[in-house]
Amino acid sequence: MSDVRLPRDAATAVRSPGPSLFVSGDFPRHRWPLVLAAVVAGLFVAYAWSADLVDDQIGVTTARGVLGHDPTAPIGSVLSGILFAFVSGLAGSFTACNIAAFGAVGPLVGGSAGRRERFLGTVKPLGWVSAGMFPVSAAYGVVVGLVGTSMPQFSTASASGLTPRTVQSMVAFGLVGVAMVVLGLAAAGVVQDPLARVARRFRHAPLILMGALMGGFLVGRPYPLFRNLFRHAAETHDPLYGAVAFCLQSLGNIIVMFLLFLILSYGTGGRLGAWMAGKPGRIATVTASAFLVAGVFTLAYWELRVLGRLGYIWWPDAPWSA
Repeated sequence: MSDVRLPRDAATAVRSPGPSLFVSGDFPRHRWPLVLAAVVAGLFVAYAWSADLVDDQIGVTTARGVLGHDPTAPIGSVLSGILFAFVSGLAGSFTACNIAAFGAVGPLVGGSAGRRERFLGTVKPLGWVSAGMFPVSAAYGVVVGLVGTSMPQFSTASASGLTPRTVQSMVAFGLVGVAMVVLGLAAAGVVQDPLARVARRFRHAPLILMGALMGGFLVGRPYPLFRNLFRHAAETHDPLYGAVAFCLQSLGNIIVMFLLFLILSYGTGGRLGAWMAGKPGRIATVTASAFLVAGVFTLAYWELRVLGRLGYIWWPDAPWSA
């Protein structure tokens, strides 16, 4: 199969062979307005995002209600840590990467007529996402268990305002953000699909990559409840525990998305999939928008916003943001 040739006229819908799952083959008619709108939306969300609301008030409150005690208190045992890992992941489900995954996998939901087919159509994509997410989560848990408190996330030493913890977050989220932006531009038909070649050999590779990006959030995320789990895993010096705990947190992180997929699949009776496929370019619009908004938000929040708060560049902060 030859590479996809992009159209010269942005006002014309384009049909391509659909090199990979995230590139449907029917590009949006108005690619550049779509890209511009998604970039503006991502920047606005980065401006308006409140970590205090999402992580502390919603995340910590949810975990406290499930666990029945203060989730920020030190974890007492390995068994407590395993339960805490799943609950803290569940409480921190609202992340940009989950939104991007929902936008990318959403068009696959509800396209089959039978209940069994709709269920499998929901479970299988998330299964491939998990296949990419768990190895990354487990590998990071093993590293934390082996290295312990020498990990950069424990260091508060500052050099020109930047701590090793901050640098690790910026690098991890920077890579995730760039990957999502590139996938979004490919879905919109602005750039060639970077997954076309590998997807021809293994069609589920894009979903596995999506899962790996979601697993990468653990490497950089300073989520208060994850820091508690991270500290306990490092102090136990048990690589197996670290791997299991980090995988369970990632599992908890996608449970809400999985349930939402099931509701959409069974609640619409296949009408969602029919609506997605009913107009050329609609699937590409949803996929590209999800990736671009999430990717721009991730880059702006973890790069521009951090540099702005350190005084390196100008970045506006919403009065309610933290």
